[in-house]
Amino acid sequence: MSELVVKNLHVSIGEREILKGLNLTVKQGEVHAIMGPNGTGKSTLAYTLMGHPNYTVTEGEAWFKDQNILELDPNIRSQLGLFLAFQYPVAIPGVSVANFLRAAINARRRNANPDDKGISVPEFRKTLKEHMDHLKMDHTFAGRYLNDGFSGGEKKRAEILQMAALKPEIAVLDETDSGLDIDALRIVSEGVNSLRGPELGVVVITHYQRILNYIKPDFVHVMLGGKIVESGGSELALHLEEHGYDWVREKYEEVAV
Repeated sequence: MSELVVKNLHVSIGEREILKGLNLTVKQGEVHAIMGPNGTGKSTLAYTLMGHPNYTVTEGEAWFKDQNILELDPNIRSQLGLFLAFQYPVAIPGVSVANFLRAAINARRRNANPDDKGISVPEFRKTLKEHMDHLKMDHTFAGRYLNDGFSGGEKKRAEILQMAALKPEIAVLDETDSGLDIDALRIVSEGVNSLRGPELGVVVITHYQRILNYIKPDFVHVMLGGKIVESGGSELALHLEEHGYDWVREKYEEVAV
């Protein structure tokens, strides 16, 4: 069973330190929710784990499959089995959803075996249709340019389709609920739940309880001042929904800066 272990992670953007000694362990089969006020470093954690160049790691480690992934290029992290669903997915005009996914699948296959010829077109079409049916998506979606002219809900569903096709072992969902209405939130959450299982660990980054009404977490963590300061079960998210974050700021006043 694979696990992601983050130890004493410190991350800066320019001269400003955002993460200040974060620790987190996520195993396959577990769903973790990370909550916290704006500006506390939740998205910084997501982008750092996948190797965004704007984020500088000044201290700490992040281990996955016996490798410190902070020393690896983003594509290698992905090929190892990590996945990031973006809060604001980028549009790629001229590249269809299907072509993008086939290229990504082939890159992962060739990393595992350099002699791999890649997935055949018939096999890919069959697999893609199965994933789209599983996620209750119209098959015409595959022919559209990736995220080009997509609604907020369509962009997030495209991210979940990528996750289904790539079959990561640890997936980080960075505020997947951002900009979604109730119907879109339910559909996207159902897609995530359909992929849950012993082979997939999920980190759900969110401000609010509402997505956790659909995606039930095993563990909830509260971030403040660049650290995880509270952890608990799903009841912790309900407590935050009722009482907000003021009690966390008061309890951890020394790090709430």
